[in-house]
Amino acid sequence: MNPQKKFHLVFSFVMGAMMISLMTFVITWVNVGLGADFLSRWMRAFGIAYMVGVPVIFFLAPVARRITGQLLGVKPA
Repeated sequence: MNPQKKFHLVFSFVMGAMMISLMTFVITWVNVGLGADFLSRWMRAFGIAYMVGVPVIFFLAPVARRITGQLLGVKPA
C-alpha cells in the first residue's frame, strides 16, 4: 500500500473515532440524559456509528476535498 493510501486509511479511522465519539456523546446525552445507563447507551451508539462513519469518511473525504478546492479555487493536497 502506498504511503498516501495508507495515510488516508489511518486518517479515516482516527477522524472517525474523534468525530463519532463527540457526536454520539452529545446526541446520547441530549436524548437520554446522564443516567445510570448512559455509558452503555453511548458505547452502543458509538459502535454502530463507527461502523457506518469510517467507510463514509474514507469514501467522502476525497470528494469533500475536491469540492472545497473548487469552491476556493485551489488545488487540494
